[in-house]
Amino acid sequence: MKPLLAVLLAVPLLLDPTAPPKVDANAGGTGNTRFVELEASTITITGDGAGGGRGDGYRVPRPCWYEPSLDAEAMYRLHTEGAGPARRAGIDEGSFRAFIQQFEEKRGKPGRWWVPAYNKADPNGAACWGGLEQFIFMPPNTTPPSGITIEQLAQIARAALTVPEPTVKLNPDAKSFVNLPTYVWLENVGQPRRTVTASIPGVMSVTLVATLQDIKIDPGTTKDRAEVHEEGCGPSGKPYAKGAQFTCGVRYLRSAIDQPREKYTLTVTTVWPVQAAGNVVPFQFAPVQVGGSRDVPVGEIQSNVKP
Repeated sequence: MKPLLAVLLAVPLLLDPTAPPKVDANAGGTGNTRFVELEASTITITGDGAGGGRGDGYRVPRPCWYEPSLDAEAMYRLHTEGAGPARRAGIDEGSFRAFIQQFEEKRGKPGRWWVPAYNKADPNGAACWGGLEQFIFMPPNTTPPSGITIEQLAQIARAALTVPEPTVKLNPDAKSFVNLPTYVWLENVGQPRRTVTASIPGVMSVTLVATLQDIKIDPGTTKDRAEVHEEGCGPSGKPYAKGAQFTCGVRYLRSAIDQPREKYTLTVTTVWPVQAAGNVVPFQFAPVQVGGSRDVPVGEIQSNVKP
């Protein structure tokens, strides 16, 4: 068993002992692709990076876990008081008595019940969840094997993290030519900082911050056919400006006439390093990297020399 004391000292327990566990589903990803979808969980995911953007496919390593729930008395009342328990007792009193016996035995004891939750987006999540006990009681400041940790909470936040999908702009825009500088920059990047907070209310919380740092340019061909300049790109590229030095873009050295569709496919990838706010998590995540592409026809300027 691992102590939760360090986390609990930072955020005191504020769980409502009379409230049943919540179910809160959150997702991050591209379109209909979900990288985290919480089931039977009290975890909440918030922040401007939790939606409206694009994820990079990060997967939560463990698909199921235990979460802290109610104390002994509150759990007993939840399953014995009200119309629901009365109906269940009326249907099969023997089975009902056997079910609530586990809660009766813990009344008056210090500690907390833990219940299983899982990542529905993981194809192994439901099976993993089914292998855990429905309820497990733990002494104060301890967690069961497979109990959620601050590290796993951070992993869930990382899976939910999205960033804006960039729009690649070029100059020249419609067509470039051999040895002509093709300037590259991005639009629709928005604020260069995104955050996601994953929390078990009143128990523990972690916030991840992604900050747009730079871009990477893939010209869509080999080095002998294209010369890439990234020294002056910064976090969002550099638009063409008359008289400005060419420091962000591609100079194609060969035409695209022998390429599929007679075009190169240029890809620009934004790089967003990720850190945990307050350094509460003693490890680092790989940057979020999201790209956009453009087709670039490249021709050759023909010239005729007359005597």
